[in-house]
Amino acid sequence: MHHASQPCRLPLVIAISAMLALSACGGSDHAADTAVVMPAAPADQGAADTAPVPAVPAFVDTIATNQRGDARYATLATNAGVRVLGGMLEIWKPLTEIVDAGVTAPAVDGFPAVVESAWTGVPNDGKNGGTVVNAAIHNANIDYVIKATTSRTADQALMAYLDDRRGKGYSVTEGMGPLTTAWRSATRQTTTINTMPADATTVKYEDGGNNNGIGGDANGDFGKVVDLVNSMGNNGSTEPAKRFYKYARPFRWSSQVVVVPQLEPAKSTTPATDGGFTSGHSAEATRNAIGMAYVLPERYQELVGRGLELGESRILAGMHSPLDVISGRVQAQAIAAANLIAASATTRSAAVTQAHTTLMKLTSTTAATFPAYAVSGTAANDRFSDYAASRANYVRRMTYGLPQIGATTAPAVVPKGAEVLLETRLPYLSEAQRRVVLKTTAIASGYPVLDDAEGWGRMNLFAAAEGYGVFTGNVVINMDASKGGFSAADRWRNDITGSGKLVKQGTGALKLGGKNAWTGGTQVEGGTLEALSATAFGSGDVYVASGGTVISNAPAALAVGGKYSHLAGATLELRLGAGGQGYLAVTGAATIGGGTLRVKFRDGYKPAAGTTLTVISAGSVKGYFQTITVDGYTVTPSYTSKGLELRLGA
Repeated sequence: MHHASQPCRLPLVIAISAMLALSACGGSDHAADTAVVMPAAPADQGAADTAPVPAVPAFVDTIATNQRGDARYATLATNAGVRVLGGMLEIWKPLTEIVDAGVTAPAVDGFPAVVESAWTGVPNDGKNGGTVVNAAIHNANIDYVIKATTSRTADQALMAYLDDRRGKGYSVTEGMGPLTTAWRSATRQTTTINTMPADATTVKYEDGGNNNGIGGDANGDFGKVVDLVNSMGNNGSTEPAKRFYKYARPFRWSSQVVVVPQLEPAKSTTPATDGGFTSGHSAEATRNAIGMAYVLPERYQELVGRGLELGESRILAGMHSPLDVISGRVQAQAIAAANLIAASATTRSAAVTQAHTTLMKLTSTTAATFPAYAVSGTAANDRFSDYAASRANYVRRMTYGLPQIGATTAPAVVPKGAEVLLETRLPYLSEAQRRVVLKTTAIASGYPVLDDAEGWGRMNLFAAAEGYGVFTGNVVINMDASKGGFSAADRWRNDITGSGKLVKQGTGALKLGGKNAWTGGTQVEGGTLEALSATAFGSGDVYVASGGTVISNAPAALAVGGKYSHLAGATLELRLGAGGQGYLAVTGAATIGGGTLRVKFRDGYKPAAGTTLTVISAGSVKGYFQTITVDGYTVTPSYTSKGLELRLGA
């Protein structure tokens, strides 16, 4: 049975008068003849990065222009829903650049009347079509559908059918994982479509269920949540873009596209008003996913990933092309942000509170246990449980491998208001910081349709949910554990680069798990900073101030590329494993001005009494910990000029 450890306690300032005390604790006298002088904190790296609002018309200010049948909003310049997808004009030039496919509208306020387009909706029919501007991208776009539909599996066909026919809001809830049943119960969502009919000549055209649930006072426990998610569709129609771009569905471009047979009867018989760009299903799924992710950020990445997965179902169904579903994501992100802002902070907060109160009750969890429960699924009951696969799928579905056609190194910009999309996922960051997160996690420029002037197309919400991608200047993270949720504890898994400096403040705990390489250093002033990877703290100095805690939970030695400085009142916790995991490997000097060293063991590792463990190796070591504890053992420390070893006693 483990018993209480016996700590070695030393004064905070080491001087020659302490030599006997050091010897009693098993220490050496390599630094005992002079007082330890603590190095300075990592150098100030200057002002933090910013992401200014682009000087172009903002979608969140002009969402109400996303209309058809109104002459004021019939052009790319006047319709926000059309304008955000303007990159399509580099690939395809419609017969007319007007929202006029099957649409007429009288002249108003000086805007000319809209006359119905002569576009037939059938490409290459020798009558009235548009013009392919970039044949390579267009051909790749249609070829992708041909390959996808001629090689799809039975499971993919079933998902494509279900995602086509049943309510999109209901389908998206599959991204809830362990919370799916509770969410559907709370919202009162139902569906009547759970299987695909064997008869390919008939199809269920309408889901007789309740797509998004019951809102308002009729659902006292969850009505505010349902109302907020439902509001994501306000001014969210994809029809204006369809009627402007007039780009046909893939099965009209090529007879080699194989539509899921059970969906053949769902094909429109009026192709002139049935454009493929942009996909309404994809856009609706993304809008719903963002609304759900906002109120349930514990499943943020899984939900936005499900939104993009439903888009891919449209390709597998043969109903849409990659460009169709990519554009659906882009437009939906802008619409969701605009509608979240329109809902007001009070309304948003009330929905988040209601969601958590009710779901915790239905799952018999507490504020402390709910976050872990939300992601407790396995491959058997949560197809988004594999983080690496989910991340790879999200990135793949952002571009579908279409080649870059523009400048590939253009700086990322962040749309006005986009920071609201991360408000609940990164609540401890300021609005300005969340904008920088979106900027530093955006994908490269140059991809078809994605280089809109505001920046909606390049936003990678999956990566943004993992915090910064680049540190520039002083990046100060202040987490208040008393606020609970992610403010109390969070984890970032991005690979962070840059020349900046991370300053961790507050009482909350932040875990870093990426292959990080930022150079400006790490300063822990409050709370806990935990390393989940060998290079979690970048390549610079690490400075742990009084009141700060650093935890090494790395799968190998935790590398400190510069100096390690540990002040009085600071804590270093090492979680060691059998393969040398978790010890501190410092390239430069390790200077210890007192404080606490705490050693724990991981993965069932239980060294025998009498074992000597290397816990710190460094270019040089000066100073001593005031307190050393090892779970289940007494301990005798041995300091050398290059490290610290601990001999374990029974």
